[in-house]
Amino acid sequence: MSDGDRISFALDGMSCAGCVRRAAAALEAVEGVRDVHVNLAAETASVTLEAPERGAEVAAALDRAGYPARTETIALAISGMNCASCVGRVDAALESVPGVLSAEVNLAAEEARVTVLEGAVGSRALADAVTEAGYPAKPAGADDSADRSARKAEEARQAGRRTLIAALLTLPVFLLEMGGHMIPGFHGLIGRTIGHDASWLIQFALTTGVLAGPGREFFLRGVPALLKGAPDMNSLVAVGTAAAWGYSTIATFAPGLLPADVRAVYFEAAAVIVTLILLGRTLEARAKGRTGAAIERLMGLRARMARVERDGDAVEVPVDEVRKGDILMVRPGERLPTDGEVIEGAAQVDESMITGEPLPVEKSVGDSVTGGTVNGAGSFRFRATAVGADTVLAQITRMVEEAQGARLPIQSLVDRVTLWFVPAVMAVAAVTVLVWLAVGPTATMALVAGVSVLIIACPCAMGLATPTSIMVGTGRAADLGVLFRKGEALQALAGVDVVALDKTGTVTEGRPEMAALIPAKGVDRAEALGLVAAVEALSEHPIAAAVVRAARAEGVAVPEAEGFETETGRGVRAWVDGREVAVGSARHMREMGLDLSAFADEDARRAGRGESVLYAAIDRAPAALIAVADPVKETSRAAIARLREMGLEIAMITGDREETAQAIARDVGIDRVIAGVLPDGKVAAVRELREGGRKLAFVGDGINDAPALAEAEVGVAIGTGTDVAMESADVVLMSGDLAGVVNAVEVSKATLRNIRQNLVWAFGYNTALIPVAAGVLYPAMGLLLSPMLAAGAMALSSVFVLTNALRLRRLKPAMSEAKPAGRPAAAPAPAPAE
Repeated sequence: MSDGDRISFALDGMSCAGCVRRAAAALEAVEGVRDVHVNLAAETASVTLEAPERGAEVAAALDRAGYPARTETIALAISGMNCASCVGRVDAALESVPGVLSAEVNLAAEEARVTVLEGAVGSRALADAVTEAGYPAKPAGADDSADRSARKAEEARQAGRRTLIAALLTLPVFLLEMGGHMIPGFHGLIGRTIGHDASWLIQFALTTGVLAGPGREFFLRGVPALLKGAPDMNSLVAVGTAAAWGYSTIATFAPGLLPADVRAVYFEAAAVIVTLILLGRTLEARAKGRTGAAIERLMGLRARMARVERDGDAVEVPVDEVRKGDILMVRPGERLPTDGEVIEGAAQVDESMITGEPLPVEKSVGDSVTGGTVNGAGSFRFRATAVGADTVLAQITRMVEEAQGARLPIQSLVDRVTLWFVPAVMAVAAVTVLVWLAVGPTATMALVAGVSVLIIACPCAMGLATPTSIMVGTGRAADLGVLFRKGEALQALAGVDVVALDKTGTVTEGRPEMAALIPAKGVDRAEALGLVAAVEALSEHPIAAAVVRAARAEGVAVPEAEGFETETGRGVRAWVDGREVAVGSARHMREMGLDLSAFADEDARRAGRGESVLYAAIDRAPAALIAVADPVKETSRAAIARLREMGLEIAMITGDREETAQAIARDVGIDRVIAGVLPDGKVAAVRELREGGRKLAFVGDGINDAPALAEAEVGVAIGTGTDVAMESADVVLMSGDLAGVVNAVEVSKATLRNIRQNLVWAFGYNTALIPVAAGVLYPAMGLLLSPMLAAGAMALSSVFVLTNALRLRRLKPAMSEAKPAGRPAAAPAPAPAE
């Protein structure tokens, strides 16, 4: 590659000629990059790379310069991967393509997700590179995940047929050769009837049929890989069985080439090895089909047809033909085809797939509805607001798919080991043969030991150990309403020491109600409530909404306000009927120079009850104390208690005053409180809680939680919160319930525990049995592992890993049955004002 590779890709942030010069300078400073050309009009850059890996350095240099390269993720469906070494070969093939920044190859899902410089390389080129490496690939289609179980079922059926044919051909071979070891007199019976020479000829014919028929896939894939210098699991099986078959064929047809004392046949070893490995692959295919059950269930929620109004008539069309803005009709019992807004009618809609709330939710004109939910009683018309990949259900499915395909940090060790594992095993097998030829009693012992090493060391279990657990674990999490937006969070969450909670909407319902409005001496209460409600009507804060609801419930007139101003985290101000009205915290009032001493006793009493206290000032004079109560969610206490049982410290970060926050903390069992925090101070609070190297998960639901969610090792967003919060999070709880945090942590810990069990088994199995297969126990104990036993052990190791991973489907976290809080169908009546 002396001439290098020319690539072009898209850039962001360029607006002038100076930007072009700075972007070009950043690219030219990267070693191994030349012939730089930056185009302002097209917003692209073209460079020549001396090595493909320079692509990542190019992206990093542009990020530092402030002109980031746009990237995209391309999904590939890959077949032919059987073991961890296959993953390494595919990974290497993808990363050798110029323009590729990173690749995540998943053996269990049989797919790859490749991050590339946008415009530099297409999906077809990536698929061709993988296919050239020996693993047929194609760009993944939208329905690939949905069809995965069906494909795996068909694969299992085909493997089952091959296994049956191989078993029928192998059984006579096994009986002819091994019958004498199991049935007294059987060996002599063969000699007296068909004769041992005829027996060997029959074994040759049947074993050749096994290798050329059901077992030919090992040779078709393994030999080309071996010739390319990139041997895989198929290569090990091909070399091992070919060695046993070849030695036996010489002993059968050219016995004179071998000394009389080593003339023996091992046809049964070659045939049984192939049969057992095919059986293992059949079981693997069945198990892999079950690992994607979560995606299959999600896809099953998608409606197939929709009733759309076209030219005044309602016609049924495939859901893929629905367009944004279409008017759709839904009848009782039907599944909603897409997201939208009700424009006519009313109904009770089952939203349990989103919120986990079993009770149906009342929907009327102006309410939003979600595709995949089920209409109960009533019919309605709605306008489609999101279709196809933009619907909530599609986004949930995409999140689960991405999490299932993630490569956790723990996988890096496996990747480094397995890349060189197969060549190392072949070297060990060769050394084993040479040693036993030199010191062993017979040449056949060298053959047996060498074949046993090749067969028992197949790294299938290593490659399946991590991705199968991830797939099943994230799928089970999705069943519980926990979506891992980033796969890395699955590992990170298991290692956190502190869980920090936002208060409003996380620990509490987030729908406060006004508990009291106490006017200052000489101030008319109704007048004060009306003026305060006028100002708060222009605010989007939940407490503001509580004040407005209380005013309307009491029948107080709410005039119009103007000149509205807000100071984030402090308060609001506006003019009402020519009077200046300010509403905010005690701190805000004191900053205005107001004396609140008249309210001191009531303030302390309210705060001690866990109520939030704010004040109103009219014409820069204290006018009223306003107390707002936000009830604790019904599962918060139990969830926090369970998290503490798991050894986690629980903290609460809130903008509320210390007394109010401490009262709620005592009520629900929170260990540490950081109160009086303004929105821009939550990041500092997170950093404070992480002091000493502790790892932290932050749980929040509001726009002002987004920076803290991004700062924490793991950001957990309440699903009933804002889109901004969810976009900043690593984990999304669809139920809006703290019980989801417990479920997320327990699934994370269980999945990591499962992965470690699989890795200990996979690596321990090879570490312990390769020396045994090589014959290290023979001098002391006379023990030499049979190639047939080696094949059986190898097949069972993969089945063990898959079966162990599938146990996660039955995982029942302590709060998996907890009733989510969900969204109330209607606002509760406000508490009586005092």
